[in-house]
Amino acid sequence: METSLPVAERPRRPPWMKVRAPSTEGKYWDVRKLLHGASLVTVCEEARCPNIAECWGRGTATFQILGDTCTRACRYCYVNSGKPDGPPDPLEPLRLAQAAATMGLSHVVVTSVDRDDLPDKGAGHFAATIRALKAKLPESHVEVLTPDFLGVEEEALATVVGAHPEVFNHNIETVRRLHRRMRGAKASYDGALTLLRRAKEIADYPVLTKSGIIVGLGETNDEVVDTMRDLRSNGVDVVTIGQYLQPSSQHAKIDRWVHPDEFRWMREQGEALGFGSVFAGPLVRSSYRADEQRHAAETGRGAVAY
Repeated sequence: METSLPVAERPRRPPWMKVRAPSTEGKYWDVRKLLHGASLVTVCEEARCPNIAECWGRGTATFQILGDTCTRACRYCYVNSGKPDGPPDPLEPLRLAQAAATMGLSHVVVTSVDRDDLPDKGAGHFAATIRALKAKLPESHVEVLTPDFLGVEEEALATVVGAHPEVFNHNIETVRRLHRRMRGAKASYDGALTLLRRAKEIADYPVLTKSGIIVGLGETNDEVVDTMRDLRSNGVDVVTIGQYLQPSSQHAKIDRWVHPDEFRWMREQGEALGFGSVFAGPLVRSSYRADEQRHAAETGRGAVAY
């Protein structure tokens, strides 16, 4: 069985991958205290996002609902996997909405772990969270980054999209050739495309659809373009592309550090394919500056590199 390189043998980070530590100034510590005090989980911490200091310092965060234990075990993801302790917390949507209001968020991003143990795969909890946010923050935009709702896709989409999030996001993550190897036997490349297409078809309003790709897992740049082409042909409006970071020696190893010039090339290719917004760069993540991603797509600003 293939194993990842020990930490000491991993490729050294190039200069463009350096991130700043949390500052004693700004909102970082206020956000941390608020979220921990409300017993809320964020993917910022759970997935070891490299942008946590910047985003929390700006007073934003990406909420993770449905607990901290995922029923999948993707080879690139640091989120804890296993058997969840119990059912979703029915008060979590209200606590999340209150925290978002306290933070003064105008764009709220909500994601989750996979919950294959639940009959609706967590769709009802997503909808309850969207409704709570819209009741508490009626002027805000809500973006959901959902799992694949395996086996109940149509019903789950009707439930989630029926709550009217402004942005529906499902990350395809990697190219077709590597998809099953990185995501496991349950995940489906074509299933991800169908989910994104159906979300727009089911919606009775102009929902933006979005997906993300991580690079540095062994794909070629041409395969990345092929993946963008597949996403665009299924109606996806926004795409993000960022560098994979190996979270531990037990995860898939980094194949290469993708140079900023390559990200600029990918951005140009995505723009040529007609995406409303393309965010591409070493530190870009699906929820990184999500408000700007939405705004770029709505205003036709187009592709952005970081």
